[in-house]
Amino acid sequence: MQGLSPEIWTAVRLTIELATLTTAILLVVGTPVAWWLARSHAWWKEGVAAIVALPLVLPPTVLGFYLLVALGPSGPGGVLAGLWGARTLAFTFEGLVIGSVVYSLPFVVQPIRNAFEAMGDRPLEVAATLRASPMRAFWTVAVPLARPGFLTGAVLGFAHTVGEFGVVLMIGGNIPGETKVLSVAIYDFVESLRWREANILAAGMVVFAFAVILAMTLIEKRMRRAGQ
Repeated sequence: MQGLSPEIWTAVRLTIELATLTTAILLVVGTPVAWWLARSHAWWKEGVAAIVALPLVLPPTVLGFYLLVALGPSGPGGVLAGLWGARTLAFTFEGLVIGSVVYSLPFVVQPIRNAFEAMGDRPLEVAATLRASPMRAFWTVAVPLARPGFLTGAVLGFAHTVGEFGVVLMIGGNIPGETKVLSVAIYDFVESLRWREANILAAGMVVFAFAVILAMTLIEKRMRRAGQ
């Protein structure tokens, strides 16, 4: 698109980088969590599931506030930042990544958990009779069968990170080139009465949301066909 200011392109680039990195981390972190929730018989596992799902119901400002405290100079984030001479992880890109991982975690864990649960015990029992180790059975049987869940989780995690506003504004502020992502940029443009830029970004987000819904519908259809 010609005529767009460098400020907009910077916000787009930063948002894509944040969403891509967050989604990759969520798949790595969320997969073992989803597997444990799907396979464990511990009586307290639903308590863990409730903790994972908290971002679904907590107001973004509440979650953002506690993340801001945790990432600030007096919290664990300040201690971690001190390892490389910084004072805080708040209002940094690294802080945005941590906040985005926490905020989008249930959107990745739940689809993967559902896919693992839908798989049932039979495929793993068959793998065990063929003398496959639990780890080998996981990678060669469970992961391929749960692929639709991974696709759904990746799409939802990426899309949710792109669209988040309250949490990133609380812990990242509005620093161009560092924490000013698309949702914050739209808010900033509206506040400064720059309607053209706000309209361009808002329309782009509408198109993106439509693409996500379409992708989710196609994935769901493919899951139904695979289950037949």
